[in-house]
Amino acid sequence: MSRARLLVGTRKGAFVLTSDGNRREWQVDGPYFGGWEVYHVKGSPADPDRIYASQSSGWFGQLVQRSDDGGRTWAPVGKDFSYEGAVGTHKRYDGSDRPWEFTRVWHFEPSLTDPDSVWAGTEDAALFHSADGGQSWQELAALRNHSSGPSWQPGAGGMCLHTIVLDPLNAGRMYVAISAAGVFRSDDSGASWRPANKGLRSEGVLPDPDAEVGHCVHRLAMNKARPEVLFMQKHWDVLRSDNGGESWQEVSGDLPTDFGFAIEVHAHEPGTVYVVPIKSDTEHYPPGGQLRVYRSRSGGHEWEPLTKGLPQANCFVNVLRDAMSTDELDPCGVYFGTTGGQVYASADGGDSWQALVRDLPAVLSVEAQTLP
Repeated sequence: MSRARLLVGTRKGAFVLTSDGNRREWQVDGPYFGGWEVYHVKGSPADPDRIYASQSSGWFGQLVQRSDDGGRTWAPVGKDFSYEGAVGTHKRYDGSDRPWEFTRVWHFEPSLTDPDSVWAGTEDAALFHSADGGQSWQELAALRNHSSGPSWQPGAGGMCLHTIVLDPLNAGRMYVAISAAGVFRSDDSGASWRPANKGLRSEGVLPDPDAEVGHCVHRLAMNKARPEVLFMQKHWDVLRSDNGGESWQEVSGDLPTDFGFAIEVHAHEPGTVYVVPIKSDTEHYPPGGQLRVYRSRSGGHEWEPLTKGLPQANCFVNVLRDAMSTDELDPCGVYFGTTGGQVYASADGGDSWQALVRDLPAVLSVEAQTLP
């Protein structure tokens, strides 16, 4: 029987949770790198033993950690994140100019087929690639050098490249999301890029309501069986693209609020999508203090609240952009972590939930793996 593994990054270390295919009992291991911020932990789809972790500290800077035994042991690997030809500037909040500089790795995206190939999204927003398991990194500088680059501005969390989506049916196609610039698509493995934000609106923020660059995109999600369909959680709005990001339509429907960070797609049902609505961009907690995952089985046209096993009173946690994931077991497992240190799991597609742990440090990322 296949097994499930959760890789959890928190404000004070990383944790590895494992279970059998029934997903009733879980073993919790960690913390690894206790006391360090771990922005993201993700395993290689090509090698179940290979895992990458982004370890960060205001005192000691950024480290990339790699495990080759499923998270039991770790070793630091290369950290040469230097921006090629780092000239020019981008915009601050106040419109003044700021030079490009590296702060941290926000997100890893390992290759679907090669365990030594992995991409990293960083702050300030740039995309890096390693072909040797993280020992060395090279910037795909065409993205940061896009003609719109000088106009990119930071979101509230920084100017971060926080999402990387690989097309499983087109090896050259990938998408990245930058806060606050928007979505960019490459069809040639990162040699060139173009914005993919038509249909997005940011009234009151951008002078031009039809501007294609400058949007605060929070997260993208895709089902591997239907990669031309993408879902987006934006600063405000939930959206869907049916044509690989060429255009977007709002599908916020009957959600109680369309603000949020996390969005995920069911592993076996390409039209089933999950979000966690957050009250507003200033009040980062669930509406009414009720923690609810919303599920749409119609690609976003209608939404239903999923509440069984989740706190429905006095809950004021947040769910961050990388803190939701699904496994590939049947029925599909859905998982998310909160800034209150809880990790919740559903082994039935969201119908019911259980808290796997309740007292971790604030959860920054949750990634599910299905193991043989």
